[in-house]
Amino acid sequence: MRHYFALFILGLILAFSSCRTDFDTVASTGDLKFSQDTVYLDTVFKNIGSSTYQVKVYNRSKNDISIPIIQLKKGLNSKYRMTVDGMTGNNGKIFNNVTLLAKDSLYIFVETTADITDANPADFLYTDEIQFDSGVNLQQVALVTLIQDAVFLYPKQNPDGTKEKIKIDGKDVDGFYLDENDAVNGNELIFTKQKPYVIYGYAGVPENKTVTFEAGARVHFHANSGLYVDKKASLQISGTKSTTENLENEVIFEGDRLESLYADIPGQWNSVILADGSTNHSINHLTLKNAVTGLSFKNQDATTVSIKNTQIYNCVEYGILAQNARIAGENIVINYTGVASLSCVYGGNYSFTHCTFNNNWQNSTHFAVNLSNTLAGATPETNPLTQATFNNCIIYGSNTNEFNLNKSTAVPFVYQLNNCLLKFNSSTTNPDYQFKTDAVHYNQIILNENPKFYNVSQNKFNIDKTSSAFAKGNQAYIIPLDIIGATRTSPPDLGAYQSAIFPK
Repeated sequence: MRHYFALFILGLILAFSSCRTDFDTVASTGDLKFSQDTVYLDTVFKNIGSSTYQVKVYNRSKNDISIPIIQLKKGLNSKYRMTVDGMTGNNGKIFNNVTLLAKDSLYIFVETTADITDANPADFLYTDEIQFDSGVNLQQVALVTLIQDAVFLYPKQNPDGTKEKIKIDGKDVDGFYLDENDAVNGNELIFTKQKPYVIYGYAGVPENKTVTFEAGARVHFHANSGLYVDKKASLQISGTKSTTENLENEVIFEGDRLESLYADIPGQWNSVILADGSTNHSINHLTLKNAVTGLSFKNQDATTVSIKNTQIYNCVEYGILAQNARIAGENIVINYTGVASLSCVYGGNYSFTHCTFNNNWQNSTHFAVNLSNTLAGATPETNPLTQATFNNCIIYGSNTNEFNLNKSTAVPFVYQLNNCLLKFNSSTTNPDYQFKTDAVHYNQIILNENPKFYNVSQNKFNIDKTSSAFAKGNQAYIIPLDIIGATRTSPPDLGAYQSAIFPK
């Protein structure tokens, strides 16, 4: 009994010693330490909220202190807002009498939503500072945000309060049709490099109209947004060769979060959809990233889609999904896709030359290239694949098999790989994958040799002279310039890049 009583008394002592309800604090003396003295909140578009950033504040002294005030210098007018150890204070701007224990720390989380008119007109920076205490004890942490102006395109509000809709595959989705005589933006069918564009919902291209993206155009899609090219409408992407890593003449499609954290996150927006019956499409020097599906083509059997010098990265499903389409592709690079980098289904007619189809998505079911002449649920479910030719290409990735054929014998399935580096389990007995003995479908195949890309994780698919793809191409299929405009030699290298010194 005495043993249990002693434990009870000890428990009371510990409880009272560890559960103080008041603190003897001293005033802050201006000796706080910070995890950083300047917080850069990256670049944001006007009136789009930033990510949340963290500052940690340390009390290195042996005393519990009280900080009389933590506030934004611009006070209640500041475009920044913060929380201090979970507290919201006065509208997230001003906090009074904040206690910080000895040898302890507190967290401040800060974010902003600002307009271009709030920024300094000389450099478009919006700045403020977090102030700790005042007078001789004043300490501060600077806040800096670059505000970028843009053209915003979005569905209008209907009189009944609903959003404008357009039909895609028979379904109503939030969207609008681009207007060549818009009262605010002028001709919305021409995208220039003067300002970036931010699109909410699906931007539709009306029948019998052509949307043009000029060299240097930057297009940012909000979540669940995309571009839809209707029947009888056309897409013209007219990027040109760039001379710097800024890709100043490239047309770029990506999400609308500009912070570095979002640079390579897949699925930030939906897709570019070229509808059944759309026509006369040309894509040159496009960089597309972080979508669900990059380019989606449906029944483009009337005219051939030209795709040149194009890069597609980090898509949740497909880089290019082509359904009974006609595509002539040159110098294309695709990587990091959840299902397939290139998927040509329900037949069609395809030719790809000097392309790099890679897939390093982290699952065991993806492919770099998938070919099929069937489509579940279609009527009929099979459709002829009249041609699928790959010349001087690389088909590679992180899985054992990166090439897949889904073939019905009910209709034609015509394909051929010439002078390609391919990753596939060489021990297979499947007659469709006899790369060394089936001369009808495979010629000069390099099997399971590492192309030694410069940096796959950074989507840099340059090669040098140590690559198995070096000088293995066939001169008969050569495209004179590679994806960045370098001159190919004879014999050419496989893939979209001519070998050179690796980029810095």
